[in-house]
Amino acid sequence: MRRSNLPAELNRFVGRAAEQDELARLIEEFRLVTVVGVGGVGKTRLVLRTAAAVQKRYADGVRLAELSALRDPELVAHALVESLGLTDHTLRGPREVLTEHLAELRLLLVVDGFEHLVEECAGLLRELLRGCPGLTVLAVGRRPLRVDGEAVLALAPMDEADAVALLTERAAESAGRHALGAPGPVRELCRRLDGIPLALELAAGRLPLLSVEQVLQRLDDRFRLLDGGRRGALPRHRTLRTAIGWSHELCTPEERLLWARLSVFSGPFDLEAVEYVCSGPELPVERVLDVLGGLLSQSLVAREESAAGPRFRMLDTVAAYGAEWLAALDDTERMRRRHRDWYMGLATWCELEWFSPRQAEVAAATDMALPNLRAALELCLESAEDVALAQHLAGTLWFYWAGCGRLSEGRHWLDRALGAGPAGAEHEDARLKALWVLGYVAILQGDPTAAVAALHECGERARATGNALAEAYATHRMGCLALLSDDMPRAEELIGRALEAYREQGELNSNVLMGQVELAMARAFQGDLEGAVALCAEVREICEERGERWTRAYALYVLGYAALTEGNPARARELLAECVTIDHAFHDLVGLVLAIELLALVRAAEGDVREAAVLQGAATPMWDSVGLPLFGSGHFNGPRALCERQAGEALGGEGYGAAFREGQALPLEEAVDRALAERRDPAMIGSPGGAAAPRPFRTARTPAPDTRKPPGHAEARRLPHR
Repeated sequence: MRRSNLPAELNRFVGRAAEQDELARLIEEFRLVTVVGVGGVGKTRLVLRTAAAVQKRYADGVRLAELSALRDPELVAHALVESLGLTDHTLRGPREVLTEHLAELRLLLVVDGFEHLVEECAGLLRELLRGCPGLTVLAVGRRPLRVDGEAVLALAPMDEADAVALLTERAAESAGRHALGAPGPVRELCRRLDGIPLALELAAGRLPLLSVEQVLQRLDDRFRLLDGGRRGALPRHRTLRTAIGWSHELCTPEERLLWARLSVFSGPFDLEAVEYVCSGPELPVERVLDVLGGLLSQSLVAREESAAGPRFRMLDTVAAYGAEWLAALDDTERMRRRHRDWYMGLATWCELEWFSPRQAEVAAATDMALPNLRAALELCLESAEDVALAQHLAGTLWFYWAGCGRLSEGRHWLDRALGAGPAGAEHEDARLKALWVLGYVAILQGDPTAAVAALHECGERARATGNALAEAYATHRMGCLALLSDDMPRAEELIGRALEAYREQGELNSNVLMGQVELAMARAFQGDLEGAVALCAEVREICEERGERWTRAYALYVLGYAALTEGNPARARELLAECVTIDHAFHDLVGLVLAIELLALVRAAEGDVREAAVLQGAATPMWDSVGLPLFGSGHFNGPRALCERQAGEALGGEGYGAAFREGQALPLEEAVDRALAERRDPAMIGSPGGAAAPRPFRTARTPAPDTRKPPGHAEARRLPHR
């Protein structure tokens, strides 16, 4: 895990020196500090600046959790898990995962934008602070959490000197000039805007076109009554609303319309999404880019770089104002449906492109789209008529839930979508897909009861409706469950039957190739290592042709074991290093921990038994996040048992225990780096202790492999390459 996920500052931080010092002092004295204030007063910017400045106090770094785009309170804990970079495949709730992970850490957690989720946040943070003595929380919102021990810093607007400095700085950035005119009107403008940073930045965005005096005149003459109808509003709220309304009034009709329509987005969005969702007769698609540029130049929209390319974001306060205008136009529901349709289309594209050289791009794009995908799922679940769309979308995202370490959230949406009831006979395919995806996710979570229930229903309904492809997926995943349950004959029979059905249906994707790897494992566990290698070599070849990397990693795992068994640990290390790199990039903790277990055995075979013990120790906490170690399978436990025996005999109980504990203490990133490290100088490595070449997927209780094919053993079914 990186020490910090704080975003880089896009422009110079101005003023607030006293507030920074006070906040830094409070963080040192209290374990929960909440910064409150009116929207636009600069809470988030101050907190992020201060958090970056004090991060050296925290051995385990600083992490930011942004909650403003969340609407479902049940996802708050999931969002915190996400912010910590955790991957958990177990059935444990996210609260338990958080408490266990943070229990031994010294970490500063920044929670931003919680005010609409205050009840859930307060309870969760109270629980975490009680169970994690090294945790400090810095919260940002418009009201306190009201948790015992909370210190509250009410952030006031800027004083005159800071306000003038900010306006001058931002005007220089926007207008390319430093002289704003007479100091008196500048100070007057800052006073009229109550020193609220957002209002000042909006004003600065207009100074390329207007003088300070003209801005003051417009505030006086045209917008004095802009907020007159909102009784009971605090003066600073009125000032901010006036400033935003003033910016709105100065926008062109096209800019106002785009501003309103952009309010349907949650979190970051890209240009293509804006062009689809927001265009129409009043705003032709070819005008969207220029109009968006106009909002960008006025600081109403911000641009940010991401792993998926440039994205745009609208501040919550600005978006809320736009949402009011959209409601006034009576266009909110239509725009929400257009938004949903775009993100359903994006999910469909991502599913197709997952089986392509763009897998990494797909993973990054889905990560960035997650807040908007959540909003789309929520809309689908609001109406009984759209349940099928919810099931379709939750099922389409299988590659993200299973391939990118999002099992827990995937389970949340699949359970909700399927629990919303049947969607009608005309939408049966959507329900069948959601069912087999739920079965897949439940298997990976170690929940066989839920998996069997979902897969049985899927298979029965698929047969009844003649959906051969859905039946194949259900059969495949039942075979996967048999594989993890050590029932190798049944696993081979079911997965083989599914692969044959895939071939007949012309189905070829990552799921199909994963089935071939799983069949290879079943055969290897029964002693047919040659057949297993042939299957995985073919998978590797197809993956290279298609640019597929996720399934390729699992094929490399089997091929690495084969190389090790054949007495070539250097080749095994090369194959497994690529496997670790891919799995780590996709946050696939299942594949990652299996590969590290096998790399430990490689180290033992090379004679570096201490490093083997370190890697075994490093794998142990990963299994805590995956579930039952090695799935409770005697077959999957074979490499670990052999490595433990060899390293234990060579190092002795005390030496093995010390090395094992060293590995247990490694953070995930360091464990991965350790696994990928080159072999050390052989002169520095102790004697291998007579370690023999490992036996193929075999534990002490597993009979010696019979290289002959068992009776009725079918030839490996080859899949089409193109």
